[in-house]
Amino acid sequence: MTHDQPDLTHISHWVFDLDNTLYPSDAAVMSQVDRRMTEYVARLLDLPHDKAREVQKTYWRDYGTTLNGLMSNHTVDMHEFLDFVHDIDASVITPDPQLAARIKALPGKRLVYTNGSVGHAENIMARLGIADLFDDIFDVAASGFVPKPHREGFDLFTSRYALPVPESIMFEDSVRNLKTAHDMGFTTVLVRAKEGPRDEESAAPDEHPDHVHYAVDCLRTFLGEIRTAQNKTAPGE
Repeated sequence: MTHDQPDLTHISHWVFDLDNTLYPSDAAVMSQVDRRMTEYVARLLDLPHDKAREVQKTYWRDYGTTLNGLMSNHTVDMHEFLDFVHDIDASVITPDPQLAARIKALPGKRLVYTNGSVGHAENIMARLGIADLFDDIFDVAASGFVPKPHREGFDLFTSRYALPVPESIMFEDSVRNLKTAHDMGFTTVLVRAKEGPRDEESAAPDEHPDHVHYAVDCLRTFLGEIRTAQNKTAPGE
């Protein structure tokens, strides 16, 4: 191994966002979720599609997630919302055995921290072929429906697992979520969007903000290049 490879030998806890992070942003998952969110808002508030979309995006920008905005301004069944918006076709994701092998090789605890639901995470992870490689999934319900990027949700997450933050790394496609992680002392990895149409939440292909330690175009490739506590004494070093 060469010495210019990312040195993550201090990391014992590997934290991964789910959507547009564990799978590439060009898989048509979040576009499905997004459409179903608009449909849900339209039904709940009895609005035409274009008005519902406006409300949805305003809530996402102002509250962190559409659901958080709905909860703050209307009466909504959180679990019903999550079940409805995550009722998607996961076959648009390509199983990734190489990614699975590289996640499996990471030494220490592996966690998924998502603003989605456990059911959605399990569905996606099963399709990718990585469902059995993680110690736990921390979803928006576990955070008391306080989504990333809000610090309160992060604090619940870190205390739930007694996370040693200086030894923890967070992989995310969201620049604003990584800002909170960085401020807390996480090592931060931004997984940038593929070229082409992208979800509003996803970082652009050329983004590398100051609060991001590593900005990468492919999670699988990055995990194949890093130095970890497991491989830091590889032959030839």
